[in-house]
Order: sequence, then structure tokens, then C-alpha cells
Amino acid sequence: MANLTKLEFVALDISGKNYLSWVLDAEIHLDAVGLGDTIKEKNKASNQENAKAMIFLRHHLDEAMKIEYLTIKDPFILWKNLNKRYDHLKMVFLPKARHEWINLRLQDFKSVMKYNSEMFRITSILTVCGETISDSDKMEKTFSTFYASNVLLQQQYREKGFTKYCDLIAHLLVAEQNNDFLMKNHENRPTGAAPLPEVNEVYAHYSRRGKGRGPSHDRGRDHCRDNGQGRNSSFGVNHSSKKNHHQREKEG
Repeated sequence: MANLTKLEFVALDISGKNYLSWVLDAEIHLDAVGLGDTIKEKNKASNQENAKAMIFLRHHLDEAMKIEYLTIKDPFILWKNLNKRYDHLKMVFLPKARHEWINLRLQDFKSVMKYNSEMFRITSILTVCGETISDSDKMEKTFSTFYASNVLLQQQYREKGFTKYCDLIAHLLVAEQNNDFLMKNHENRPTGAAPLPEVNEVYAHYSRRGKGRGPSHDRGRDHCRDNGQGRNSSFGVNHSSKKNHHQREKEG
């Protein structure tokens, strides 16, 4: 039972603002631990199973609500009371979810993953509110809202004959990743450009050149220094000779 109470999701707020998501979380977790029947009418759950389900549900209620429902020990009765208390909220969320579904378009998203996430959010709300969105509906929504420039691609995916939305999205995600990879390669090295040599090959090439020409470079530098000094020295002698010649002429 310790493991059951450790399952965490946001507790039901007394205002009911998170009721729809709370219902889904509670149902999933109860099913996961084999207690899903405890919140169904005319169930045959044992006293022990009902007690475990009550502990779990109360663990995920607002503190004030725990006091309100303190005397209820049957999880089905608690579930039914909560449904009556917050069921009207479906009529608040439903119009908004319908509007979002109508305006949901693949072409409005920068990635397939973000589109898929929004698809599940909207369809989950619609499902909780009593409206069923089939795989066929999801696939048609996706096909019909492809990017305008990808009409041919849309037709190709239709012809693949997908029967499940998850299979379609899996193919779209792979195609998107491959396209991103190719685009990155194109940016790094445009089509027709020669590939850059290996780093080790470049290093070895210049190392060989450096070893072969190193001594000659040194000799060249020494030669330049010698020539420079010679030129400066001879320039100085010539200049001095001219100066002495002019001085003798003046004295004469």
C-alpha cells in the first residue's frame, strides 16, 4: 500500500479547475494497480480493495475536501459525488476544446512533436467531455492541414494506408528528423563543395613541409641578417667617405 500512496499527480483543487485532468490521472492509476473496478457501479470489489482505493483517492484531494467527505468510505460513492459536483465544468471546457480542434493545423507548428502534443491535449479534453475522436479523425485532421507546399507529400502519406494515428506520427517524426539532418549537412557543406580534409591529414601534410624546409628557412633568415648588416655597414662607410671628402674640399 505504501507504493500506492506514493503515486503523485496534482491533487484535486477545491475549485475544480483541474477536475478533468484529475479524473484521467485517478482512473489511470487505479487501473494500474488493479483497483479500477472500485469506482464503477455495481462492482464486486472486496472491502480491502475499496479501502485501498479510498486511501489513494483521499491522498489526492484538497485538504479541505478531505474534511467534507470524511464520512464516505465507499470509493464509488466518493467518485459519484465528485462527478456531480464538478460535472458541469465539462460544459465550460467543451466549447473551447471544440474550437481548438476545429482550428488545429499541422502547418501552424514548427515541429511534428509539438503538433502531436497539442493533438493529445485537445482530444483528451474532448474524450473526458464525452466526445470521441477516432484515429481516422486524427489522421484526416493531419492530412488536411499539411503545409501548403507539401501537397505531393500529403498524397504520398495517404497512399501508405495508415490505419492508426500513432503509426502516421511515427513516420512523420522520422521524416522530420532526417530532413533536419540533411539540412544541417547542407548548411555545413553546400551541394558540390569538396569535403574538408581530415584534421590528421592536414597536420601531417604541414608537418612534412615544415621538416623538409626548416633548415633552409633558418639559412635564409641568417642570410638576410648578414645581407642587412653588410648593406648597413657599406652604407655607413660610403657615407663617411663622402663626408671626409667634402670636409677636405672646404679646408682646401
